Amino acid sequence: MRHVPAVYTPEQLGDIAIGFGSAASSPGGSIGPPSQATLVRPGGPIGPPSQATLVRPGGPVSSSAGTSPWLTAPLRIKDVADVSYDYAPPIGDAIINSRPGLLLIVEKQPWANTLDVTTHVERAMADLEPAMGDVHYDTTIFRPATFIERALTNLSHSMAFGCALVVIVLLLFLFDWRCAVISATAIPLSLLAAVMILYWRGGTINTMVLAGLVIALGEVVDDAIIDVENIMRRLRLNAKLPQPRSAFSIVLEASMEVRSAVVYATVIVVLAFLPVFFLTGLAGAFFRPLAAAYILAILASLAVALTVTPAMSLLLLPKSARKRASDGPLIRACKRLYRFVLTAALRLRWGTLFATAAAFVAIAAMIPKLGEQLMPRFRETDFLMHWVEKPGIGIDAMNRITLRASEEMMAVDGVLNFGSHIGRATVADEVVGPNFTELWISIDESKDYDETVGKVQEIVDGYPGLYRDLLTYLTERIKEVLTGTSASIVVRVYGPDMDQLRATAGEIESVIKAVDGVTTLKVEPQVLVPQIAIDMNVDAASQFGLTPGRLMQAVTTLVNGMQVGEMYRDQAIFPVVLVGGKSLRTDLTTLGELMIDTPAGAQVPLASVAKLTIVPAPNEIKREGASRRLDVTCNVEGRDLASVATEIESAVREQVKFQTGYHPEFLGEYAEAKASRQRLLLLSAGSVLAIAVILYIDFARWQLVSLVLLALPLALVSGVLGVFAGGGVVSLGSLVGFVTVLGIAARNAIMLLSHYRHLAVEEPDLDWSEFILRGAEERLAPILMTALTTGLALVPLVLTGELPGQEIEYPMALVILTGLAGATLINLLVLPVLVSSLPASTVRQRPDAIEPIEA
Repeated sequence: MRHVPAVYTPEQLGDIAIGFGSAASSPGGSIGPPSQATLVRPGGPIGPPSQATLVRPGGPVSSSAGTSPWLTAPLRIKDVADVSYDYAPPIGDAIINSRPGLLLIVEKQPWANTLDVTTHVERAMADLEPAMGDVHYDTTIFRPATFIERALTNLSHSMAFGCALVVIVLLLFLFDWRCAVISATAIPLSLLAAVMILYWRGGTINTMVLAGLVIALGEVVDDAIIDVENIMRRLRLNAKLPQPRSAFSIVLEASMEVRSAVVYATVIVVLAFLPVFFLTGLAGAFFRPLAAAYILAILASLAVALTVTPAMSLLLLPKSARKRASDGPLIRACKRLYRFVLTAALRLRWGTLFATAAAFVAIAAMIPKLGEQLMPRFRETDFLMHWVEKPGIGIDAMNRITLRASEEMMAVDGVLNFGSHIGRATVADEVVGPNFTELWISIDESKDYDETVGKVQEIVDGYPGLYRDLLTYLTERIKEVLTGTSASIVVRVYGPDMDQLRATAGEIESVIKAVDGVTTLKVEPQVLVPQIAIDMNVDAASQFGLTPGRLMQAVTTLVNGMQVGEMYRDQAIFPVVLVGGKSLRTDLTTLGELMIDTPAGAQVPLASVAKLTIVPAPNEIKREGASRRLDVTCNVEGRDLASVATEIESAVREQVKFQTGYHPEFLGEYAEAKASRQRLLLLSAGSVLAIAVILYIDFARWQLVSLVLLALPLALVSGVLGVFAGGGVVSLGSLVGFVTVLGIAARNAIMLLSHYRHLAVEEPDLDWSEFILRGAEERLAPILMTALTTGLALVPLVLTGELPGQEIEYPMALVILTGLAGATLINLLVLPVLVSSLPASTVRQRPDAIEPIEA
């Protein structure tokens, strides 16, 4: 910051025979009153540019204060000081693309839209360009909006591709363009309704909202498929009658026939997914928008199925049913194959159940081998790296190190921009020293991502003396929110004494170092740094009539400077600062020669009334909950986060003995993932209980409710295969995938049992074996179409892998696909076998909700 320093030296003051008090009061008296709050404060740094040593004045002692002598003759400031325009000693700097620059970081408010803020900032900079002259600016040094734009594009393409696959499946299975159109209409209507409701609630379209819509894509057509398939089947049966009934009565009766089951099934899907909506913390911030979009889309599809689908069916299907009174060729082939397989499964009932149980046990035995992490690795092109030297380094030395790193990184093919801010600005959001630097690196998305990141990491590893971490911006922000650090695992030690904290932290560091998979291990740099302590010699000072206040004011002002007024010029405000000459800030000896004026008008050197020593002192002290604390942090490489964190926690508790008043706290990604998982499991258990109550209200038989509840874990365990396919690590995205499978499995089981119940009403005298076969066969097409439309809607996410914007959705899609496959097999093969094991009277109950509607 530019200011007007009045630079005094003891020699100048001595030549004119005035005291420091007069010199200090003169600028303030002529320009403005001095700020009393700045009279006594810590001194500034002294020493060479490569090292910054702070001056620490001693505390006051109880003594009377002297008075400053008055000037004996009129003098101008320039007679006793050098006055010029200058800049305050730097506490920060910036290097941009290997050149000095000014780095302006724009932070958006938490509720603001990143894309909107970026657009307005870029527009504002463009408006300012004509007035900036030769100043060159670049708004692409670090631009998180680029990642969001790519993510939205990738998810939009996946959604479009998924929609196309869903329509193809409908055409192949229904083999009628009218049925396909009616079913496909549910997609835009349901998704548009969900988006409109989100917009009315003040929401925005982000990557998680799009992910929720993509996951719901296949399910939103399920209600329509069930309705259309049942209406078409009933219309074809009606067309074979000697005296067909009216199309209106058939459509109405067919819709009412599945209405109850569709409503209950949708409610159960919503109940299964509701726990995601109530996640808190970081997990809630990520997944609540996804849950809201998913649930709203499912509810909208129910409304479409109950209103739009029957109306369109009445308009389009009657003529089609009369022209073709049988299923399409694909459905006929599937039914023939299915009847053969199901007949064999029913004949070998115990073998089928034993094979299912064996598969369940085998897959369940693999669960303990799964790893765990909070979030996947985000493939952003923007990186934020902490670049930290030992405390005490000067700004110039840190500049040289950062400039060298900038030149090396800019030489990498694929690195677009390099920005860094060293230390801090005058008004900053973080209080850090010149040893702390943040590097903002952006890479070219058209280059090989892993290769470019690997080359940058090699350069970073070439500076072993610094603490450094190469993290994407989103990952860094997540970790910063969780613990205030950029590490994945944090052991925070609390206690009253800093020396003991350091000793305990050292023990913990030694224990963690022995754990395999640990990288970038460090103890928080709350270390001792050299400081110059000025301890007043009370006896010597009293002989000259000096008080602690006068002594500390003189030292602070001449070493660090004191603002004594302001000057206004050309619509700008320049602080007027009284400060000592640079010769005073060379070393300890010159500081001791600083002349202090006494009340009697004489001057004495500082060293004669105070003891000046270089002593170790902590560079910073952090507190939390009224206790000092120190962090031991590390990241994980080559192993999953959960296993490393668990091993570290057990090793620290077993091997480190904490004294009374000292205790550890284990924080970081794993702690957050563990808390989120426990909350999700607890809420899911409540959902399962609510599902059981809904099922009993619908079926009124605990035997049927038990069949549905038994089918759920059988379907869920198949999702474990999806976790292994994605690397064997369970993330929150994977858990949300399991919740989705839970709802789909329950939905299909309900629809099958409801159809058995309806078949019992329509054909009460049907042979029991044929009853089981017919009921499952008539539900084959809806179950297959539901599975295929839901699965194929997710295929683009699986095929494209972890593209930017799909890092969370990819493991989720893998779990849903494999879980969906397992749920389909359970519903088509195992559930009919279990139903056949029940007494016929349990299944052949007449539901009060179904009443035939006469023409």
